[in-house]
Amino acid sequence: MTAVTGLAHPDIDDVDLSTVLLALADPHRRQVVLELARDPKTERQCATFVLPIAKSTKTHHWRVLRESGLVYQRAVGNGLYIRLREDDLKRRFPGLLDTIAALEA
Repeated sequence: MTAVTGLAHPDIDDVDLSTVLLALADPHRRQVVLELARDPKTERQCATFVLPIAKSTKTHHWRVLRESGLVYQRAVGNGLYIRLREDDLKRRFPGLLDTIAALEA
């Protein structure tokens, strides 16, 4: 695990496909990943995602996405920013993001 702005992120070589798929099994987390995949170089504030769930549940989802290796997060003040680990994921699991996007289309 490496720390980026105080938050733990797994090294991409330690990321397990089962963990990634489990994280993507939740429709809210999958929605976040798909939104990030539309513009993968952009970092978004976590608060900008419209999800019909409680703030505490969103916090749980951010942690699952980060710990599964799908996203990088960084804390700024009392806010969190999130971006897709696109290059890492494409190297570790070629075609995964395209397959997930195609299934949702």
